[in-house]
Amino acid sequence: MGATAPADATWTATAPGFRQFERTTVIGHGADHWERASEELLHWGVKQRSGFRVTPLDSPDTRATTGANFRITAGRAPFTIHEPVRVVSVVDTPTRRGFAYGTLPGHPVSGEEAFILHLTPDGTIHLTLRSLTRPAPQGPWRTAFPILLLAQRYFRRRYLRALST
Repeated sequence: MGATAPADATWTATAPGFRQFERTTVIGHGADHWERASEELLHWGVKQRSGFRVTPLDSPDTRATTGANFRITAGRAPFTIHEPVRVVSVVDTPTRRGFAYGTLPGHPVSGEEAFILHLTPDGTIHLTLRSLTRPAPQGPWRTAFPILLLAQRYFRRRYLRALST
C-alpha cells in the first residue's frame, strides 16, 4: 500500500512480480493553471477526462482522501467494466499534489496507480504517472491480462494529456 509513493520526488521502490511504469510530462505553466489542475486532479479529473466514470462509495465527496473507496467504470452498458479501488496515499503540498489508489478484489488487474502534479520554481507544472501492475490473482480477467496491458497503454496516453492547457 502506497508503493507508488506520490509524496516522493524520486521513485525508488521495487515490487517483484509487478510491471513498473513511470512517465512525466509538462502540462502547463503558472499559478492559475496549477490551482485548477490540482483541484481537478484531486477530484479524479485525470480519470474522468480520459473517459472513466468515478463513483465514491463511502460519501458523496469525489475528493481523493486516504482510505476512501471508489468504483471506476469504463465502457457503456452492456459492455461495462467496474473497477473497485481504494485511495492509499494523498499528497497535498504547495508544490506537489496527487494521490495513489490500489485495486480491490474484482478489479481486472492487481496493483496501484498514482497521479502526481509537481510545480517547479519557474512555474512549470508536471504530471507524473506511476503504476505497478500484475494480473488479478483470480477471476475471468486473469486470462485477458495481455489485452488489458494494451488498454492500459492507450489510457496512459490520455492521462498524460488530460490536464494540459
